[in-house]
Formats: sequence, structure tokens, C-alpha cells
Amino acid sequence: MSDRNKNKTSKTNSRGEPPFPAVDVARPDGRDALEHDAIELHSALSDLIRLYQFRDRSRICCEDVSVTQCYALNAIIRLGSPTLRELAEEMYLDKSTTSRVVDSLVRKGHARRVADPADGRVVRIESTPGGRELSEKIERRLVELEKDLIADFDPEVRQATARLIARLVRAAKERFSHQSGVCRKAEGED
Repeated sequence: MSDRNKNKTSKTNSRGEPPFPAVDVARPDGRDALEHDAIELHSALSDLIRLYQFRDRSRICCEDVSVTQCYALNAIIRLGSPTLRELAEEMYLDKSTTSRVVDSLVRKGHARRVADPADGRVVRIESTPGGRELSEKIERRLVELEKDLIADFDPEVRQATARLIARLVRAAKERFSHQSGVCRKAEGED
């Protein structure tokens, strides 16, 4: 058996992770395994994201912030005191949209604009103590919902799922950061 085939049948791959079956055959619908798996992943992630967005809307909006404002506040806290450009990049939004979101957080007392101590021309955004408290309150509530969601799963499944999702996020960030914002036609489109 070749080394390549041994790796496909071993209990772990070179990184110590369980392998996924390497199937290179065409499916009855004419799609290859990778395309089929990508369609399945897209469908599952779309459903999950949609559920979370609607769940978040009902769970977060009761705190007088939108889901976007909540994500922005969380990003401001996580990044420290980002510039508007840094926050816009983190949120995958344009600067004008991000500026409006920050304006609303400032009006509500959850964030403030401050001069950069090293360069007074640069404006940074930071959370207020009330903004941090609000973010922590919302996160605690959402973590409790996650606990209820995964309580019936085996610990190994819970941990593997979190690792897989984190890995997908890293891979997506890597690919998205190398792509321009211009729409591209998919292969085979006219």
C-alpha cells in the first residue's frame, strides 16, 4: 500500500486529527465529492447562520442595541481601541457603514472616540465601562443558550465541533483576506 493510501486509512493524519474519507468518485448526480461536500457545508452553515442571526436579534435587541451594534461593540473590546478602518476591516463593512454603527454606540454611551496618544490626528474607538458591561451581559446570556444547545452531546463531539468551526473560520479569514471586494463570476458562468 502506498504512503498516500496508508494515510487515507490510518486512524489519524499527520497532524494527529482523524481523517475524513478521501472519496474521488463522481456522485450519481454528476457532482464530484468535493463539490457535493461544499454544497452540503454551504447549506448547513447557511441554516446555522440564519438561525443564529434571528436568535441573536431577539436576544440582543432587548438590550437596545442591534445585532450589528453588538458585533461592533464586541470587536471594539476584542481589538482594544481600533481605528475606524481597523474596525471596518474586522466587521467586513465599509467605513461609512461602520462610522454610522459607531455613532449609534457613542450616542447610547457604549463607546467613545478618543485621540491616539501617539498621534493626535488618529482617532480610536474604545468601549465605555457601560459598553463592556452590556457586552458581557449579552455574552453570558448567549453562552447559557449554547450550554443548553450542546448539553446532550458527548464532550468529545462538543470539543471537536468547536475546533472544526474555529478551523473553518481561520480558513475563511485567510481566503477572504486575499480576495478583492469585486464580485467574480464562478467558473463556467458567462
